[in-house]
Amino acid sequence: MQNVHFDFTGRTALVTGGASGMGAAVARIFAESGANVVVVDQNRAAAEATAAALGPNVIAVAGDVSASAFCDDAVAQAAARFGGLHAVVNAAGIIARKTGVETTDEEWMRAMAVNAGGVFFMSRAAARHMRAHGGGAVVNFGSIWGELGGKGALAYCASKGAVHQITRTFALEHAREGVRFNCVCPGEVDTPMLRAAGRAVPLTDAQAAEIGERVVPMGRLAQPQEIARVVVFLCSDAASYVTGAMYYVDGAYSTI
Repeated sequence: MQNVHFDFTGRTALVTGGASGMGAAVARIFAESGANVVVVDQNRAAAEATAAALGPNVIAVAGDVSASAFCDDAVAQAAARFGGLHAVVNAAGIIARKTGVETTDEEWMRAMAVNAGGVFFMSRAAARHMRAHGGGAVVNFGSIWGELGGKGALAYCASKGAVHQITRTFALEHAREGVRFNCVCPGEVDTPMLRAAGRAVPLTDAQAAEIGERVVPMGRLAQPQEIARVVVFLCSDAASYVTGAMYYVDGAYSTI
């Protein structure tokens, strides 16, 4: 599957959750498009491996996005290392596959801390830097479940709903400062999170394919790069008049 061509030569992009799944796919397209890339992930070894595979203009920064000081420092490191920061993509996220009554206090707090808090802290750090340096673009990972809801993952749904409102509000607050905020809302995507996170046994290829055939109108799961292309478009000059938008990339799932 070929990537659409973008030109980010001379620009810098920071991607959280950049060591795997959709975050890694975003980081790859940025790197292939000439950007300097900062791969942020809690898994240091995976972040460093991803950065090494993507080339000399890609670095890894390891840490937990639920800590506001870390997010401030990651933005500062990116700007200092590459002389600026032009795009931030908040792809880091976790899921607890629990109903509301099954969800523990700890699972609720952690989902909100990472999925909503991490997006807020990194978006705030990005806005502070970008509005003082000529603007930029932030794309947050929401979810179809953040708008529609879904059984069996209450904390995830609630945290992604918060991401949608964080995105809309930041977009309004910075619309005249050249800092754009948008949200990509994937449906079912073939990622490590879908296959393994929160499951006792990871899904097999056949089980993953069956989910796509059964629940997605297009009849298949999305591939990470299909979501990543939309994310990078939203960071590009081609989306210069797009801010505060929710982009559903879900094979028509949300129209059911």
